[in-house]
Amino acid sequence: MTTDGDPLRALYPFLHGESQNHEEVDKALIESVRQKAHHSIEVKQRFFAESGTKVVETAHAIANVYLRGGRMFAMGNGGSSCDAAHFAVEFLHPVTAGRPALTATSLGADQAMMTAVGNDVGFDHIFVRQILALARPGDGLVGFSTSGNSGNLIRAYTTARALGLTTIGLTGGNGGEMARSAVLDHCLVVPTDSIHRIQEVHVATYHILWDLVHTLLADKRGGLEANG
Repeated sequence: MTTDGDPLRALYPFLHGESQNHEEVDKALIESVRQKAHHSIEVKQRFFAESGTKVVETAHAIANVYLRGGRMFAMGNGGSSCDAAHFAVEFLHPVTAGRPALTATSLGADQAMMTAVGNDVGFDHIFVRQILALARPGDGLVGFSTSGNSGNLIRAYTTARALGLTTIGLTGGNGGEMARSAVLDHCLVVPTDSIHRIQEVHVATYHILWDLVHTLLADKRGGLEANG
């Protein structure tokens, strides 16, 4: 079988009345791996080159939440709910020795609460109800959405802003409603339409934010001790 330079023909030979050649399939898959890895690196490099200053500003915002005795809340839907949970556990359970645990709560963790609110009031309210019950002025809310158009996140941000929370978003593409809305203090937008690449950059971003926040808190504590 010959693929005539078309890697997809090797992967889907049945579309052309042919059978698979496993050697050609493996070559096509290896090339796919190379292209995806290259694209992932390219998107990360572009994002951090363009948004490095915004990442630092966001780290300052989170550090300030903790400095004034606040807590962080995190939210997201689907795969982004996993990012919210990951964000929270990074702060709650620091893997680097000598760094203190910081209060952070994933709003997607309580299934009973989410299904009760979703069933009784509507899915758009699953984060709002929790913010109303749990948050207080000075806390922070971070949300993850690959499109930036999740209605339940926008509603929660609106509520959080009214309550005096610092509001932070990580999104992708053109940023969607999250980037256009006036209810976010900080919005980090990954410039690609690939959901996978957006999520990969989000992981790298909140790992970096975690590290920067602890660095800022250590510097602040050192300064406060010196002034005391």
